[in-house]
Amino acid sequence: MNIAILSKGPKNYSTIRLVEEAQERGHNVRVINYAKCFVTLEQNNPIVHYRGEIVSGIDAIIPRISASLTNYGSSIVRQFEMQNVFTTTSSISIVRSRDKLRSMQLLAKSGVGIPKTVFARETADYEGVLEQVGGAPVIIKVARGTHGTGVVLAETRKAALAVMQAFNVEGVNFLVQEYIEESRGEDIRAFVVNGKVIASMTRKSSEDFRSNLHQGGVGEKVKLTDIERRTAQKAAKAMGLTVAGVDMLRSDRGPLVLEVNSSPGFNIEKITDRNVAVSIIEYTEHSAKTGRRKDKVGA
Repeated sequence: MNIAILSKGPKNYSTIRLVEEAQERGHNVRVINYAKCFVTLEQNNPIVHYRGEIVSGIDAIIPRISASLTNYGSSIVRQFEMQNVFTTTSSISIVRSRDKLRSMQLLAKSGVGIPKTVFARETADYEGVLEQVGGAPVIIKVARGTHGTGVVLAETRKAALAVMQAFNVEGVNFLVQEYIEESRGEDIRAFVVNGKVIASMTRKSSEDFRSNLHQGGVGEKVKLTDIERRTAQKAAKAMGLTVAGVDMLRSDRGPLVLEVNSSPGFNIEKITDRNVAVSIIEYTEHSAKTGRRKDKVGA
């Protein structure tokens, strides 16, 4: 099988691991920097160009699209979809997962537990926003962000009002979420492939409330409860993702999903000793050969 990994970083750990496992299983694999691709659009002839050549003969793609290039990267994925090339992650699910408001709306609609959240931009009713999430402390997030960036813990009412006013001045859409005190700066990352949780870990902050590994969090292998496992599976399905990293908090009312990542990192392999890369390659093999396509979920 001819597999293309769409990645800006050929030396990224996740890219290296996918190449290793694909080659180990006898596939031809190439890494394509989607940021350097361009497409030609004409009737019934979708073309992707890369390094002066037309990309052809690809059976499956594995997108590893960065948050900063979501729109462009998803458009390249969409072009391959138009060629009926199998993709482990659909273009629509990439766009959906990167929009925090859209994600929360879809999760809530699907009955997935989430922290109580308010979406706002230009509003004078900051007090009303705070009241809706139970008052300070609160988490305030830029509507688009990743790896823990654009996230602020406002510990007091005064601090929360100041942050919201600052975002308002800058014209930034933001989310205000209740602070789950009992989580104590710790969350869970569940790695889902084809509807199954294949690895899971806790991430605990060593310095601040953000437990993301990119922000200095420390990971440790963890066994999920049945409800945590089902929540992770349900969240990935709600987003239309068959490869996903689901981030959850443990709360007094059960697991609450913070985010569903469409391009999760592979550091979880080192922490859990689980082979995430081979699970993705096996899923790609099976799905591409059987012609299995992604369900098209709305919104």
